[in-house]
Amino acid sequence: MLYDRTITSILQNDFTSDFSKHKSYQNYSILFKLYETLKNKENEQVSKDIVYRSILNTIETGIIILQKEGNDWNIFLMNDFFAKHFDVPKVSKWKYLKNHLPALCEIIEKQDFQEIKTSLEIRVNQQDTQTFVMQTSSSEIYKQHYFIVLLDSIQNVIEKKEKEAWINLMKVISHELLNSITPIRSLSQNLQDMVQQETISAEDLDDMKSSVATMLRRSDHLQQFVESYRKLAMLPSPKKEKTELLQWIENGFQIMAPIFKKEQIEVINTIAFDHRLNVDMQQMEQVLINLFTNCIYALANAEKKQIIISAEVKEKRIFIMITDNGKGIEKEIECKIFLPFFTTRKEGAGIGLTLSKSIVEAHGGYLAHRNHDGKTTFVICLVDH
Repeated sequence: MLYDRTITSILQNDFTSDFSKHKSYQNYSILFKLYETLKNKENEQVSKDIVYRSILNTIETGIIILQKEGNDWNIFLMNDFFAKHFDVPKVSKWKYLKNHLPALCEIIEKQDFQEIKTSLEIRVNQQDTQTFVMQTSSSEIYKQHYFIVLLDSIQNVIEKKEKEAWINLMKVISHELLNSITPIRSLSQNLQDMVQQETISAEDLDDMKSSVATMLRRSDHLQQFVESYRKLAMLPSPKKEKTELLQWIENGFQIMAPIFKKEQIEVINTIAFDHRLNVDMQQMEQVLINLFTNCIYALANAEKKQIIISAEVKEKRIFIMITDNGKGIEKEIECKIFLPFFTTRKEGAGIGLTLSKSIVEAHGGYLAHRNHDGKTTFVICLVDH
């Protein structure tokens, strides 16, 4: 009887019983050892499930995981954020969820529970509709089919990006300010101590002159730093006019030609067609100069220095690519290169790429970069009018 009960408990995955005090326990020691081992594993798995669910419940992204049973789907997991944000009770059936969020469920059904990445509008708590980014994926584990749905508010995504950008920007600004303010304050303290002396020696006078000169240099640097920020913050609207693509490229090349010659850099223009652009010529020339300057720095230690310019038109957009075979951009700083005042050069102000990005975006396009086979490519994308 005890033997049968133990086997039944194992088969039903029920480990609530404690057979250790039963009088026949020693007669089936191997069976009960198996029972205890499986019981410990079950408890361990339950603990892991609790931890995983706790983690998912702390994430500020709506998450539901569906599990397929026959031809129907059941809700395997719905995290707290999803339930609270969309005011949905933690239902177990797909049809119940569909009653609460028809817009979401209809898109998933229309795509036949295949992987999706899209945006959709959902009305939350009878308020105005909100736009969400939805991404889904499916997986099969031990013949169990799961479908995972992630929902994030566009506003949340933007706020996260803005917060990250502000944090990074403030780090750079505070670092730059402290680099000047700290020595200025230290020198000011020394000067204050000196002028309080009854007499000032020739040596002290030399120190004072040196301190004042240093303070002046650091003040000039701060002034340049603020002026650089002003340039970024007060970028004028582009005065667009019809401009030939090749003429724009040629203008930028002519401006930089003396430096290319001095640094022995070969510039190859592979653009075999001309094209009319509607741009502010002066601003876009500045973009080319900034990107060419970046290439020159990247090529400083290259044996064969080469810059390749190419372009293509597709999907009503024109893409201009500027590629150098320099040292490339290190992965650790890839996310920072467009950040204001971020630079790896001692003499750099750190606004060239930021300014270029702002100019291109003011023209309705974007500036991006790619690393491939040790080469760096900056891509200027503009709307083709």
